[in-house]
Amino acid sequence: MDGNMLEQLIERYEMATFSVNRSLHVILRDRMPAQLTIEQYGVLRYIESRQLCHSSDLAEFMCVGKSAITAIVTRLVDKGLVGRKPDDRDRRIIRLYLTPEGKRMVADCKAAIGRMLAGYIGYFEEKEALGFIETYEKLAAVMAEDERRNRE
Repeated sequence: MDGNMLEQLIERYEMATFSVNRSLHVILRDRMPAQLTIEQYGVLRYIESRQLCHSSDLAEFMCVGKSAITAIVTRLVDKGLVGRKPDDRDRRIIRLYLTPEGKRMVADCKAAIGRMLAGYIGYFEEKEALGFIETYEKLAAVMAEDERRNRE
């Protein structure tokens, strides 16, 4: 790919990403329950996907420091959405899990977000939608691999 084409693609990517992310942020913020931020929802979704997780794993995933994660998790614990459980093998290790209320909150938010995204995805034909998500997943995988290599 020549430099001019690459430059144009980067420009288009930046503009589209900014526009989509800005719009999604506003839409998601408006659909979140009043007591939940988008960042907190991301934490709940991560915990849901792992069942039990450690705060350091969560901090790495969210690209924030451990103290920032501790503050977020404490707010979620105070809201009754997340619980802390000592590890069975090493009581010094604390695992995070969703409470029944946290599971309900995630399910409600996922349903609302799913309805919203379905409306946008409906503008694409199935082949276009599959091609888009496969390309986006490939970009995510390449970036994750690059990040992993940079940490080593």
